[in-house]
Amino acid sequence: MPKIKTKKSAAKRFRITGSGKKIVRRKAFKNHLLERKSKERTRRRLSQTSLVHESDEKNVRLMMPYS
Repeated sequence: MPKIKTKKSAAKRFRITGSGKKIVRRKAFKNHLLERKSKERTRRRLSQTSLVHESDEKNVRLMMPYS
């Protein structure tokens, strides 16, 4: 069987935690139109990473088969 290719767009957006059980992602809404968003929102909340929801985890793992 040939190797399965990794979706490069997913590889750039997601990371697997050290245990390999969870997937980490960046928060949305921090790219543009930042003038109207409060500093508390952009610096504190949107800069943090968060976990991929368990209902989406299966799809992300299929996109990154060797992680």
